[in-house]
Amino acid sequence: MENLLTFLSPVELLATLFGLTCVWLTLRENIWCWPAGLVQVSLYIAVFYQARLYSEMGLHIIYVFLQIYGWYHWLHGGEDRGRLSISRLPPAVAARWAAIALASTVVLGWIMDSRTDAALPYWDAAATVLSLIAQWLMARKVLESWLIWILVDIMAVGIYLSSALYLSAGLYGVFLVLATSGFLSWKTRCQSAAPA
Repeated sequence: MENLLTFLSPVELLATLFGLTCVWLTLRENIWCWPAGLVQVSLYIAVFYQARLYSEMGLHIIYVFLQIYGWYHWLHGGEDRGRLSISRLPPAVAARWAAIALASTVVLGWIMDSRTDAALPYWDAAATVLSLIAQWLMARKVLESWLIWILVDIMAVGIYLSSALYLSAGLYGVFLVLATSGFLSWKTRCQSAAPA
């Protein structure tokens, strides 16, 4: 019965709807993605607390601040404090982010495994760390943020299915499709904006 109540949670349903709206707007580089995302992450704090996915809950608390930062940075982070354009991640910087992701996942996974009753400590930690990196890069409008989101979405579907968060698993399945579309769309825009 408890799993059925989680499946029918109105808070999770509302978070799902705002999440879909947020990613759809992000794909289109629409600034309203940030307020929609702010509502989504706020609702998911409660959802993940109840599911004992503490890394995810902590992640969404941090997301509140990243949503505000992204909103501001997209508006004023470009040239002459104007709108931000899509950029690419240099290989050396990508390698540093990969090292940070690996080390942080091991540390956070160990903390969750040894000090909490977390359901999936290392998977949860990996999804958390990669999500933070992806969200930071998305706030800076870096094309490769979509690739990290694709990996996170694949992991999240498995995590949420195993935690009986069926709406969230479905949402992240849709996010996977949208992230793939977002990467292709932004890549085309980035190439067309590059100097000839």
